Amino acid sequence: MEDIEAIAVLQDPVRRRLYEYVVGQGREVGRNEAAEAAGVARTLAAHHLDKLADVGLLDTGSRRLTGRSGPGAGRPAKVYTRARAERSVSLPGRDYRTAAELLAEAAEEAGLDDGLRRAARRRGEALRGATAPCADLEAAMEALAARGYEPHLEGTEGADGHAGEVIGPVVRMRNCPFHAVAERFPPLVCGMNLALLEGLLGTDGAVRARMEARPGECCVVIEESKNNID
Repeated sequence: MEDIEAIAVLQDPVRRRLYEYVVGQGREVGRNEAAEAAGVARTLAAHHLDKLADVGLLDTGSRRLTGRSGPGAGRPAKVYTRARAERSVSLPGRDYRTAAELLAEAAEEAGLDDGLRRAARRRGEALRGATAPCADLEAAMEALAARGYEPHLEGTEGADGHAGEVIGPVVRMRNCPFHAVAERFPPLVCGMNLALLEGLLGTDGAVRARMEARPGECCVVIEESKNNID
């Protein structure tokens, strides 16, 4: 019932916009920022943000948004981030997570990593269908968004000691669709995820998928292929 109530809260269009905005930032968001983004008054935004927190869709905290500290820095403001807890509704009730975890456990014990990756790559290719590999990062982001990965574009820091030097764009993903199982079986599931995305995006086109785990995000990143850069 709690999951049903939480998801039902998103039926309100203003609440839905606020939730999607907070989730899309990947960081703490204050009430003023959220209100401006949703095009509503701060008091209304605060009401809806707190409602989203009450049902467990957002987590709350407090910090000084000015970045200053000490006298005159102002009071800490309430901020919001996406809650880590997952919500799902299935009528009648289903328990696919337990099945996935049992299958992952059996595959890991039997050493079936290679077979799982081959199957995942075939599935990715089937999802892509007859279309050519992704032509650029923008096309890759569209394909990833359609699969629930929540992609966003970032620059990467130079590795030659020049702090802040951007050497090329990379697509990172704020959501892993396999998060719950990946937490328990990271090598197995992350390898499967990489193979799936290789099949979905293609391995001989303008972009490539590679492993680069970062806390709170998908273990795979997408970048322009070296052949395309050259």
